[in-house]
Amino acid sequence: MTASTTATGAAPTTRRISALDALRGFALCGIIFINIPQTMEMMNDLGRAPDGVRLFVLGRFYPIFYLLFGLGFGLFLRSATRRTDRPRVPMARRLAALSVLGVLHHLLQPGEVLLPFAITGLLVLLPLSYAPARVNLWVGAVLTVAGVLAGVGGFGILPGLFVLGFALAQAGLVEALERLTTALAAAVAVFAVVAITSYLLVVAETGGELAGRWLGLVFSMSMAGAYAAAFLVLLRGPAGPVLQAVFAPMGRMALTNYLSATALFVVFGAVLGLRGSDDWGTAALLGTAILVVQAVWSPLWLRRFSYGPLEWLWRTVTYWRRIPIHREAGAA
Repeated sequence: MTASTTATGAAPTTRRISALDALRGFALCGIIFINIPQTMEMMNDLGRAPDGVRLFVLGRFYPIFYLLFGLGFGLFLRSATRRTDRPRVPMARRLAALSVLGVLHHLLQPGEVLLPFAITGLLVLLPLSYAPARVNLWVGAVLTVAGVLAGVGGFGILPGLFVLGFALAQAGLVEALERLTTALAAAVAVFAVVAITSYLLVVAETGGELAGRWLGLVFSMSMAGAYAAAFLVLLRGPAGPVLQAVFAPMGRMALTNYLSATALFVVFGAVLGLRGSDDWGTAALLGTAILVVQAVWSPLWLRRFSYGPLEWLWRTVTYWRRIPIHREAGAA
């Protein structure tokens, strides 16, 4: 997602959009370390997963990705409103195209997220796009709590976080992002307290199996919130330029990187004998190698092109016309 795709009368600056791109790239980096063992059937028994994975990785990055998708939906709809009198038509095409990619991706990675994203977008976000931000904030909060209480795992909280992200875009979060450093720092502390408390309650086996599932989801979501808030705070510090340079290009090409990562780890995972194994060290090295390749090739690609290859295809289908992909042509 680039600044040009989200321009409105009160357009967020390139720096603000870049912060969201960087956060998206950061989330993708965490997701790959779960996608590899899930796809390679290494997680049939979570007890076999290393403690570090279960405590700091499992379920910590997808909530960030869910929220950002809803936020991106809101930004895209605002942009489409400037381009057409019927902005939900390209949005529906965008989601339909994503569903096709999801079906194809499912062949390589059963349980992938693109198809649920598309279905949730069509069934939940499109109808709620007619509601104001205040209503959607309440709906998103209720759906998120309901998803936690259902205790069904990550996809249970998907609709709620989508709607919350969309409502935050409606409420102007992106425009306010530069002013929220203190609030973000406070959020890190609050999320950390909630995470520690819920973890201690899980360890103490308080309330039985169902309560343990609820607390596990709260632990995952609070950790995700702490990660996201801390990352956004770090972007404003001395490490910010380095983090932007590494993660923002990866986030701008999130769709391409997400799908290409699957193709790479399915092929090389089979070569390395990961399927059904417990070789978590090799899986971690494979994920790291793929991320290094993507961290190098993403900025190199974006020097010449305005969009990643799949982002360009997705955008072309969305607007049902050929979009210039070369940077010079796009600028013209």
